[in-house]
Amino acid sequence: MPARKKPEPLFLNRELSLLKFNERVLAMAENAEIPLLERLRYVCIVSSNLDEFFEIRVSSLKAQLAQHPALKGSDGLTASEAFEQVQVAIHTMVDRQYALLNDDILPSLRAEGVYLHHASEWNTAQTQWAHDVFVRDVMPLLTPIGLDPAHPFPRVYNKSLNFIVPLSGDDAFGRKSTIAIVQAPRALPRLMKMPAAISGQPHSFILLTSLLRAFVGELFPGMVMQGCYQWRVTRNSDLFVDEEEVTNLRLALQGELSQRNFGSAVRLEIDLLTPPHIETFLQKEFSLAAADTYRVNGPVNVSRMMQLCNVVNRPDLLFPEYRGPIPAPFDSLANKPSAIFEAIAQQDRLLHHPYQSFQPVIDFLTAAAIDPDVVAIKQTIYRTGEDSELMRLLLAAARAGKEVTVVVELMARFDEQTNINWAARLEEVGAHVVYGVVGHKTHAKMVLVLRREKGRIRRYGHLGTGNYHPRTASLYTDFGLLTADPRM
Repeated sequence: MPARKKPEPLFLNRELSLLKFNERVLAMAENAEIPLLERLRYVCIVSSNLDEFFEIRVSSLKAQLAQHPALKGSDGLTASEAFEQVQVAIHTMVDRQYALLNDDILPSLRAEGVYLHHASEWNTAQTQWAHDVFVRDVMPLLTPIGLDPAHPFPRVYNKSLNFIVPLSGDDAFGRKSTIAIVQAPRALPRLMKMPAAISGQPHSFILLTSLLRAFVGELFPGMVMQGCYQWRVTRNSDLFVDEEEVTNLRLALQGELSQRNFGSAVRLEIDLLTPPHIETFLQKEFSLAAADTYRVNGPVNVSRMMQLCNVVNRPDLLFPEYRGPIPAPFDSLANKPSAIFEAIAQQDRLLHHPYQSFQPVIDFLTAAAIDPDVVAIKQTIYRTGEDSELMRLLLAAARAGKEVTVVVELMARFDEQTNINWAARLEEVGAHVVYGVVGHKTHAKMVLVLRREKGRIRRYGHLGTGNYHPRTASLYTDFGLLTADPRM
């Protein structure tokens, strides 16, 4: 009798599936038919996505490895097997990403007059300009730390740019020092524009990394610098709050947020030229292994290069700007609050973003905030951003004496502090603020507007996928329904 074949798992591994998505993003960057600066943007998006992947998903995998390494998940993999496959997939993706950047995208940008000047290429005038920038704008903000018993390894912020400098000789106090750490302040721009008169090119830039490598030796007078190598460490940024145990979720979250940027290390990125003994030193400092270490041929934080896409004035290297049209009947109802309610009362209005504008939703909420017949607004908030027109409308409605109730999702990853701030501002003007349902995440658009019409209350609603962030409304595909149907 033949042996029974082991059944295939019914589920995909979540981490490997997410990496497949990022491979598809990288494939967009590899597509020569896509405008050049947009290809660079896709490369940067991959880096940004991988940052969050390490901060959350790899951190979770490492926790499973420590607690239940042999336990199989619904995908048929143990935590150890999943972690190994994830590491192999990421190393392959990162190598592919930097090869694309160095061998294709940056040379193609140069051919279009967009230069990223490396220190090894600077002529005399460019070197003098870069040195002036370093002495005037960068050097005063740097605090080099020579490691010795009185100066231990500094506390390193999550994803911060750092440099490790091997040294020989005696410092100004006659002390021997072999290694120094230089942390790049977050106040410094990672990308600086070189004047066209100095560069000889219309769009020229240098990375902060190049500037520091070229002149960091001036921080160590009397000593001999043996090298300067960039690195950064990614930390566990997932927040743990037991929503069933805490009595005040907002206070508990604020306590966790203060420590988010100093969680346990999960990834080390180092310069390709970093000597093995320096690599081992950093791995030991952060309790990381060789598989957690990524040698990169370029900046350790590629996502910072996204600025190029925004500051280079070359529309021909970008996607054509698209503005979703305002559909009928909302295209003719601007500044007519009552007419907006009448249009929704006539029939349901389905919106498809971003192919149709998000403006009718903003106009609906504006009408609700200023219409004297509206008595109450109830809304969910997941992500809105720090500068949100919708939140200002809710604040104005509450100040005008309307009953405003807001369900704020405090556990909106990486937007927790923003949502905490909005919750506090809403409470200050008398709005009712609640924090969702324990064990569930509020992750959709919902508004209920109560309006007094002919002696009775009529309800108007907006239901949609996604969130109320104005930027994502122009980027992500979502549906939204404006309705006055009593059944809804």
